[in-house]
Amino acid sequence: MKTNVKIKQIEGLALAAFSNSNHWVTMGAPLELGGFGAGSRPMELVLMGIAGCVTMDILAILKKKRIALQGFDLDVEGVRADEHPQLYTEINFHFTFIGKDIRKKDIDRAIELTDVKYCGATAMIKPMVKVNYRYEIVEG
Repeated sequence: MKTNVKIKQIEGLALAAFSNSNHWVTMGAPLELGGFGAGSRPMELVLMGIAGCVTMDILAILKKKRIALQGFDLDVEGVRADEHPQLYTEINFHFTFIGKDIRKKDIDRAIELTDVKYCGATAMIKPMVKVNYRYEIVEG
């Protein structure tokens, strides 16, 4: 399986990226670095992509387990090194699962399967990045 990405320069450090899913995403640098501040920064998109991968896997696992969520939220904090290339050194996931009769063991298992088996994004970064998971269950 291959993913192809095409990057087009809009102007200066404003870019548009296009990939296999046929959607454009804008990227840009902040004003202080000569950009327009008009798009997500590339490292933000990396974190969004990792979070999206984790979320899709967990939600798919819970659906397969027939756990009906009334709501779901994920807050992600990416900690980057101060020195260039300013890699992510730690990523902290905080999930909120909303619903009735959600069992802790089902959430634990969904996170475990996502972490050790299904999410290619976290599998790719875990050799270099500390990944932490926390969650809360809110009765809906």
